[in-house]
Amino acid sequence: MPFDEEMTEALQVDLGLIGYAEAWELQKRVVAARKADAIEDVLLFCEHPHVITLGRSGKRENLLASEHVLRQKGVEFHASDRGGDITYHGPGQIVGYPILNLGAIRRDVVWYVRMLEEAMIRATAEFGITAERVGGKTGIWVRAGSTEEKLAAIGVHISRWVTSHGFAYNVSTDLRNFDLIVPCGIADRKATSLEKLLGRSVEQKEVAPRIAKHLGEVLGVEMKEATKRELMEKLEHAEQAVMLSA
Repeated sequence: MPFDEEMTEALQVDLGLIGYAEAWELQKRVVAARKADAIEDVLLFCEHPHVITLGRSGKRENLLASEHVLRQKGVEFHASDRGGDITYHGPGQIVGYPILNLGAIRRDVVWYVRMLEEAMIRATAEFGITAERVGGKTGIWVRAGSTEEKLAAIGVHISRWVTSHGFAYNVSTDLRNFDLIVPCGIADRKATSLEKLLGRSVEQKEVAPRIAKHLGEVLGVEMKEATKRELMEKLEHAEQAVMLSA
C-alpha cells in the first residue's frame, strides 16, 4: 500500500467514444497541469474508434496489415510514447488513462504497473473469472487449456513521476481485429474478452466502475466522479493559473 496515510483524490471522468489523437492531446494537457500541481489526479476512461498503437519499444513488423488494408477497415495507426509493443483499441474495450502524481503515492514504476494489474484482476473476479499475471508478460491473463489468453494490456509513460497512458480491458471487443497485429509482440498468445469468457453480453458500465473502485483501493486514492465538462473547466482554470504564475 502507499506510504502516505492521507487519501488523495482523483477525478474519475468518462470521455465516452473519442479519437485516439484527441485523447492523447487531452492527456498531455492534464499531465502538464498535474506536473504544475494545478489540478488533482485524474482517471480518464474512454473508448476509441478502431486504432492500432505502437509503443516506444514496439517493432513495426508486429503490424501484420498493410496501410491499404488498414484504410479499407477504417483502422488508424499511431506511434506512441507509452511503454510496450503494439496493441489494438476499438469499440467494446475500456481504455483507462490514470494521470497521477506517483511521487506522492509511491515512487516505484514496477509497483505501479502491478497495481494496475491488481485492480483489473479484482474487477474480473467480481464476474467469477480468475485472471492472473504471467511472468515476463505485462497485463492480465486467463487460463485457456494449456496456455493463457490476454484480457487486458498495459502500457504506461512516466515523466517527473506523473503517469500517463495506462490500460486497455476487453469487454465486448471484436477479437478478430487483433489478427491485424502480433498483440504486444507475443506471437503464440491470443486475446480474449469478458463477454467471450462469460458467454453473455456485457456492457462497459458494468465493468469500468469496478476497475475504478479497485484502482482507488490499491493506490490509496479516493475516486470522485466528474463530467467531461467539469474536467475541462478545471483544466482551463489550471492552465490560466499556470500562465499567470509563469
